[in-house]
Amino acid sequence: MGHIAKNIAEIRATLPPTTNLVAVSKYHPIEAVAEAYAAGQRIFGESRAQELREKAEALPKDIEWHFIGHLQPNKVKYIAPFISLIHAVDTPKLLAEIHRQAEKNGRVIPCLLQLHVAAEETKYGFTPDEAWQFLESGEWRNYPNAQISGVMCMATNTDDETRIRHDFQVAHDFFLRAQSSFFADAPHFTQCSWGMSDDYPIAIAEGSTLVRIGSKIFCE
Repeated sequence: MGHIAKNIAEIRATLPPTTNLVAVSKYHPIEAVAEAYAAGQRIFGESRAQELREKAEALPKDIEWHFIGHLQPNKVKYIAPFISLIHAVDTPKLLAEIHRQAEKNGRVIPCLLQLHVAAEETKYGFTPDEAWQFLESGEWRNYPNAQISGVMCMATNTDDETRIRHDFQVAHDFFLRAQSSFFADAPHFTQCSWGMSDDYPIAIAEGSTLVRIGSKIFCE
């Protein structure tokens, strides 16, 4: 068993049935993705449209590709034909463009609202208050082909586990409130995307359904 397969097996052994592994394959070669695929991994996360397209063309068609990085509206058209989930919708403008491109392709593209819960100003996303106002506005209902299916966040970049847990709790609380207030009749509103290589055990404890793990699988 190669190191990638071994790493995937070890991570999978720690995941509950309610949490799926997104193997973050960005910057790693097609051969590494193929090795992970051979080990049974089917969900991969990329953050650059061009790299994602090249990998999607070269690799098996049953892969579920997730776009996990900051997505510029003008890049949506390149991934709209095949993307399975867009994790980081951080503006109404981006959601509108995803809807437009999904409609062109005769698709509904599941999306997650990115919440800015971290201490760093540099991270993207709606503050919880901004996201709530956006949902209350109802504007998103004009974009049925961009289906809001949950929320995503990144925790503060710190070794302080209390702060990390707090960030995930804020996101999970938002998810539960949004679910009951706006998506009570929407069976697709189920996804909580938080947790990476260093903090995913905390993320799972705080309700994550998608953990985005790269270095722990593919090494740095």
